[in-house]
Amino acid sequence: MRSSHERGITTLTLDSPANRNALSARLVGELGEALARCGADRAVRAVVLTHTGTTFSAGADLKSPANPYTFVGLMRQIVELPKPVVARVSGHVRAGGLGLVGACDMAVADHGSDFAFTEVRIGVAPAVISMPLLPRFDARAASRYYLTGELFDASAARAAGLLTAAADDVDEILAVLLDGLRRASPQGLAEAKKLLTLDVLENFDRHAEDLVQRSASYFTTPEAREGITAFMERRDPAWVK
Repeated sequence: MRSSHERGITTLTLDSPANRNALSARLVGELGEALARCGADRAVRAVVLTHTGTTFSAGADLKSPANPYTFVGLMRQIVELPKPVVARVSGHVRAGGLGLVGACDMAVADHGSDFAFTEVRIGVAPAVISMPLLPRFDARAASRYYLTGELFDASAARAAGLLTAAADDVDEILAVLLDGLRRASPQGLAEAKKLLTLDVLENFDRHAEDLVQRSASYFTTPEAREGITAFMERRDPAWVK
């Protein structure tokens, strides 16, 4: 995890390209600590969440996974942070990585980026990440991408409500958003964000425990064991026709 600060904006960079910024216990913990520092620092007007390498995040680290309650807490921390969080994507986003993007207040990506809810292809489902995602996502698009696990590009992600904007130059559109945030008052940003996140936080309050338990149960099934094994062995799982 790397951090930098310029003119009121702190940039937090996921910096584990060797495992495609997979959501390991270490990465989730470091990001949570960095966000807490941003929340407490009066010099921070807003946060940009970005990445090194060609992948924003590949989702759960199957070798060193974060505790699901910790990951849920991280997503909620982004939603509740009294400062806007903007995801900057230039690459691939998969599974749990989409939960981070969905938790952010805004998200921008370049046209070379792509996205996929790959959970169904290993025998599980995008359970806990649904809490920040589904309130923002077009229902028909969610059905398609949750159920097929197919890749979709930045334009489709923008149309579905996952992204605020997609552009050839992600930093050009990001600069426009950050200029707006710098012109806003800290109190105005915090109070406006509270209004925007009411439904998302209600989802956490109502469903977090149930979805964590569901998610944990999926991974104990024979289908999930086969799906994960097939993924590790780079082959199709037994159910593929």
